Amino acid sequence: MEISFDLTIAWALVLAFAVYVYVVLDGFDLGIGILYPFFPEKEDRDLMMNTVAPVWDGNETWLILGGGGLFAAFPLAYAIIMPAVYPLIIAMLLGLVFRGVAFEFRWRADGGFSTWFWDGAFIGGSTVAALTQGMILGTLLQGIEVDGRAYGGGWLDWLTPFTVLCGVAVVCGYALMGACWLNWKIEGRLQHRIRVLARTFGFATVGFIGAVSLATPFLEQAYFERWYSFPQMLEVAPVPIVVVGLVLWLAKELFDERNDWMPFAITLALFLLCFIGLGVSMWPYVIPPEITLWEAASPFSSQLFMFVGAIILMPIILAYTGYAYWVFRGKMKPGEGYH
Repeated sequence: MEISFDLTIAWALVLAFAVYVYVVLDGFDLGIGILYPFFPEKEDRDLMMNTVAPVWDGNETWLILGGGGLFAAFPLAYAIIMPAVYPLIIAMLLGLVFRGVAFEFRWRADGGFSTWFWDGAFIGGSTVAALTQGMILGTLLQGIEVDGRAYGGGWLDWLTPFTVLCGVAVVCGYALMGACWLNWKIEGRLQHRIRVLARTFGFATVGFIGAVSLATPFLEQAYFERWYSFPQMLEVAPVPIVVVGLVLWLAKELFDERNDWMPFAITLALFLLCFIGLGVSMWPYVIPPEITLWEAASPFSSQLFMFVGAIILMPIILAYTGYAYWVFRGKMKPGEGYH
């Protein structure tokens, strides 16, 4: 029996996996920064930051893999997407820089203005990074104007009501993920307050998922036919059905205080289903509805050379990342932590 192996699809799966792992790992520590304004006490903020202080700086590995992989495996897509979202990319990187620097400098602040400044950098950097990531996603979904083999749109094409909706949705989603992470990692009075916020952002996130899901099919005819025409809708129906099931399960767990880790696991599964829904909408385009994966792909020899390196390194990265989280497992207590 002959087995067909399409390296272009394999690379698309590798990049999708890298982006999802980045969202999972960096999403909850960005979420902690988004939640900071709800906890003005320094002791609470110290404890919240300490839950991710030992592991946060390894999370951007997957962002680099996603961006570098897009450049290497799909150079045409990289050349078109980047000019379309340059302001968002710059804002996201500045947000990540300020967030990262705040991790280190906040512990050395002597109180007063310096502590206030680095707390603000942590809040602002986390919120801006999350907002711009959602807006980049929205820009890609709504379509990018292509002129030949280059970007043909304007400087502000990325700024639309739909992209803002996606950006706010990601901010709420990351806040939910951060709250569920903290619910798992801390206990006592602060955990109770976190659980209340998790319920609030849970309802908000579900609302935004519904809003984005309802708006997306009306952006492109291909999206509408994929989700609302028969018999294609039967093929994709399991995605929204499972999402509804996960939402009900998450609501149950957020009001049940027996399994602290379960809300976080369900939230990751919910993000995965949303990610799958995104892939279903865009397939087979990398820039809907202009350029397919195969049109944007680099030569086979280049893809093969890089793919060998990727499949060797990715398990290694996963292994040391998993080991780091295993070493720093367990509940955090006030006064304990890494700084």
